[in-house]
Amino acid sequence: MELTVIVPTFNEAPNVPELVRRAAQALHGVEAEILFVDDSTDRTPEVIEATAAGAPLPVRLLHRTAPTGGLGGAVICGIRASTAAHCIVMDGDLQHPPDMLPVLLSRLRESVADVVVASRYCGAGGSAGGLANGTRRAVSSGATLLARGLFPRRLRSCTDPMTGFFGFRRAAVHTDRLRPSGFKILLEILGRHRLDVAEVPFVFGQRLAGDSKAGWREGGRFLRQLAVLRFGRLAGFGLVGAIGTVLNLLIMGVLVGLGAHYLVAAVVAAEVTIVTNFLMQERMVFHRTRSAAGPLQRRFLRSFVFNNADAALRLPLLWGLVEVLGANSVAAQAATLAGAFVVRYLYHSRVVYREVRPAAAAARPAAPGPAVAPGGTSLQERAS
Repeated sequence: MELTVIVPTFNEAPNVPELVRRAAQALHGVEAEILFVDDSTDRTPEVIEATAAGAPLPVRLLHRTAPTGGLGGAVICGIRASTAAHCIVMDGDLQHPPDMLPVLLSRLRESVADVVVASRYCGAGGSAGGLANGTRRAVSSGATLLARGLFPRRLRSCTDPMTGFFGFRRAAVHTDRLRPSGFKILLEILGRHRLDVAEVPFVFGQRLAGDSKAGWREGGRFLRQLAVLRFGRLAGFGLVGAIGTVLNLLIMGVLVGLGAHYLVAAVVAAEVTIVTNFLMQERMVFHRTRSAAGPLQRRFLRSFVFNNADAALRLPLLWGLVEVLGANSVAAQAATLAGAFVVRYLYHSRVVYREVRPAAAAARPAAPGPAVAPGGTSLQERAS
């Protein structure tokens, strides 16, 4: 097969029939399939199945029961389920015009590029007018400038790393390198590979049905993705540490202001932030490795015991800075927290979240790959 069109969907039932109709029309004569990777909680899977039954090209459905990695994770599942020479990723909301599919495929065939990006910003013919309002357009432009500023070499040929509409040679993308989180899968691919990029302009259309999935949570995921891509997991750990430090100092400052002794205030602040930091690390830093690092209770106990030992060791240092050197108690606490940062990171990455490999795991046979639908039929697969 020459082409798999990967369409990640989440509650896009009203758009499915029109997307399939227009994509089939645009790809007439091409050996192609449409693969929906679906995380929906509505009738979208049933609509895809019904649409596939009368579609003039093969339509497959991969429904994920555990949608890990958001939209980016769905795209990776689609790449792994494809056997085609080329893949094109597009949204399921029709803001990415299906008429552009043959344009992207033609550019992949004719150029040496590994990736062809449908860009809203690459000169004449490109437009982001379909974004809902001026605020969304400003946020999109700002995110693009930020990403290109952090990756000037890898994104030098890409004016729109935020787009979700792009094609690539399947053999050029190694899914085992990718760590998706949220919408920006193209940024993830370009940030973790050295690829030749070409662009074609396109007009980002208006959403006709359904609701946009963008929001503050996706914005936070994007910033975390940028930090991890640029600086590694240490950046995420540092962000959690910074939040925890602010919370620690705030609690201590309030308690000291209410008349508590600074050592008592330091102990209370430490206990609260030990728990909150652990919860943030679970969600923001080690969310991909936590399931392989043993049960939650063991991870928490190891983190809790270590951090309490760390806090106990820092108390004499805090006392010395305040009583001997005359430092402000809150400023001294900030200094002791910063000094232990690297040790905390090394312990958590190498002990708390170290992968636990069962002795029998090596002897287990590999699981079979996903089934492939025969041409012209619909196949629903399950992915965890």
